[in-house]
Amino acid sequence: MEPPLAPPPPSLAVLLLLALALLGSAGLTRSLSITPADQSMFEKAEGEKVTLPCTFVLSDEDEGPLDIEWVLIPTDNQKKEQIIIMYAVDRIYNHYYAAMTGRMQFTSADPRSGDGSLDILNLKSSDTGTYQCKVKKAPGVQSQKIQLTVLVKPARTKCSIEGSQEIGKDVTLKCASQEGSPLLSYDWRRVSGTQELPATSTLNRNTGELLLKNASQEYSGVYSCVASNRVGVDECSIELNVTPPINTAGIIAGAIVGTLLGLSLLAFLVFCCCKKHREKKYEKEVHHDIREDVPPPKSRSSTARSYIGSNRSSLGSMSPSNMEGYTKTPYSQVPSEDFERTSGQNQTFASSKSGIAHKIGDITVV
Repeated sequence: MEPPLAPPPPSLAVLLLLALALLGSAGLTRSLSITPADQSMFEKAEGEKVTLPCTFVLSDEDEGPLDIEWVLIPTDNQKKEQIIIMYAVDRIYNHYYAAMTGRMQFTSADPRSGDGSLDILNLKSSDTGTYQCKVKKAPGVQSQKIQLTVLVKPARTKCSIEGSQEIGKDVTLKCASQEGSPLLSYDWRRVSGTQELPATSTLNRNTGELLLKNASQEYSGVYSCVASNRVGVDECSIELNVTPPINTAGIIAGAIVGTLLGLSLLAFLVFCCCKKHREKKYEKEVHHDIREDVPPPKSRSSTARSYIGSNRSSLGSMSPSNMEGYTKTPYSQVPSEDFERTSGQNQTFASSKSGIAHKIGDITVV
């Protein structure tokens, strides 16, 4: 049995008829369309400006009112879309999204011209997300999504040294940016000297660590670190000074001697304070031993004058008749405590005593 014959290929005329039929059907259903954007993903740095494209073409069959909406699609599917800005009934409404108030606007002053693109000014990292442009003019409806990523440039990059900067030791130079969107990359270079990293160095671009093994004095110099991501760079520098090992024994000996001297000085000060305290205590005890009820000794000169005056009164009252029974009191009986004088004082007292005389009748009393 012979196999069935294959159908003959369609003629060129048939193909042309089919093409015309397709074009005709497309023309019957033609409506508005959004021009595909050159790119659907944008990366911008914080603080910059971005224009999210959304141009469209209307058809003659689109007779309803023009409606343009920009919405932010949340990453969480449970949340609703957030309207950012809207054009409807020949008016612009831009108060729906407080986070972008004053920072967004339509690129064209008249979106009816076919340009519904959106400008976002002074970008922030929180502006990252998926944005959708919706154009409606009944019966046509079209939309387009654009992904926006706002990156933060590296900033406040700091360099530091970890490890002992001694000959033969391992030293690590560290670099880290306090700000900056991932993925950050770090690169070290030598600024001074040969301007080449030592042969024993190992660089980790992800962590920013530069390990210098078995350091020598030739490693000394200024090193610079450059932190970068897709939107910017930042830089810091640090100086490495590799020195001979420190004399640890001498430092310990000096510390011991200094400690002993300090203790000696402290002991001397304590001794002086204790001695002064004992002296004050002794003076206080002696002062309290003096009886407060004993009157102070009388003045010797006043005692003598009182004694002599009393004798004068006695002598003045005597008469010749009673002189016989009167016995002259010797000066030796005057209390020694009242008449203790120096040699000069005794002479003065003697001369004054010899000048004292009373004449009673024919008798002269000295």
